[in-house]
Amino acid sequence: MTTTYLHNARLIDPETLEERQGTVILDRGEIAVIGAAVAPKGARVIDCGGKCLAPGIVDLGVKVGEPGERHKESFRSAGLAAAAGGVTTMIVRPDTTPAIDSPEMLEFVTRRAREASPVRIRHMAALTKGREGREMTEIGFLLDAGAVAFSDCDHVTGNTKVLSRAFTYARSLNALVVAHPQDPGLSAGAAVTTGKFASLRGLPGVSPMAERMGLDRDLALVEMAGVRYHADQITCARSLPPLERAKRNGLDVTAGVSIHHLTLNDLDVGDYRTFFKVKPPLRSEEDRLAVVEAVASGLIDIICSMHTPQDEESKRLPYEDAASGAVALQTLLPAAMRLYHAGQLTLPQLFRAMALNPAKRLGLPQGRLAEGAPADLVLFDPDAPFVLDRFTLRSKSKNTPFDGQRMEGRVLMTFVGGEAVFDHATGGTA
Repeated sequence: MTTTYLHNARLIDPETLEERQGTVILDRGEIAVIGAAVAPKGARVIDCGGKCLAPGIVDLGVKVGEPGERHKESFRSAGLAAAAGGVTTMIVRPDTTPAIDSPEMLEFVTRRAREASPVRIRHMAALTKGREGREMTEIGFLLDAGAVAFSDCDHVTGNTKVLSRAFTYARSLNALVVAHPQDPGLSAGAAVTTGKFASLRGLPGVSPMAERMGLDRDLALVEMAGVRYHADQITCARSLPPLERAKRNGLDVTAGVSIHHLTLNDLDVGDYRTFFKVKPPLRSEEDRLAVVEAVASGLIDIICSMHTPQDEESKRLPYEDAASGAVALQTLLPAAMRLYHAGQLTLPQLFRAMALNPAKRLGLPQGRLAEGAPADLVLFDPDAPFVLDRFTLRSKSKNTPFDGQRMEGRVLMTFVGGEAVFDHATGGTA
């Protein structure tokens, strides 16, 4: 394993929320020394050119198509896209075909991911069998098999009694439940958020209150069961007061938001552009700004890609019928730079939400720029401009809402365990 000396770097520390010039030595898969004046003998020396060096992104909530939809995304293609995007750990969702709901299935995808991906992959497992909301999975056995959390993703369980039992059992095993706060009845069939724009376009909408109602129910069950709980996406201003109240009352609750809900709004749908159809639907500009402020204050803990690959056939349909979701492993960091350049979030705040907090929530050692931490790092230029061409993305699916848009922020190198897995200078995997 190569010893690497990174110097002339702008260090982004999400724990202290500081930026400083410095050097870093990577050795035996760890950050060995921060601030060394001289490179060790025989080390690989990399001049960072004053660019930013930060902990690699820990992306909570990535969809990979294995098993069942490998034509949309494989562990190999997702891993290559992640490496090119500065994502060093993917937390993969269980909404596959079939769902990841048994130890045998979890062991299969774990082995496939280890063989195929250049970045780290950890797996969530389904909370109920088949994600159908009728019978809980074998949470204890799945924990033993390596599951880091449990989620039915966007299949929201309508049976509160089943959900209560699952929460109680998860609490007894100290398992983390990741939920999609949404009232399933109100949100069924919705394509956009209700409002004047939705009415003018004649599209079926859902009120932001559906998210608030789903969150209120979940938080009541969390209070009753005492389970560790994470809301995968909080996208509305109306959801913030109950979230703040739950945290203030000592419930073990965290919340996330996708990069699309932080940087886009409902007007971006424009002329029925289906690449902008995501779940939950894009919100108003007022909601977007409120959620950005919640990330800045720490009320919303985590920013994720919510990477959801869809093939061309499922997107080239009328807006109401098109599949929801967008790819974002490669666009997460440059899209986040929009918030930095707008003065809404600092780089340490962004990496607190994209790296440190998701790692802490899942009990992983990644996400820190500290001696002894895993040498999972991203070197990037926050100011590098480019126009995104979706066909250059390494994901198999190309459904990004940022296609053709001017962006800033380019990943230069990505390190996993001290080894370079992406180098922009060589045009790909190092």
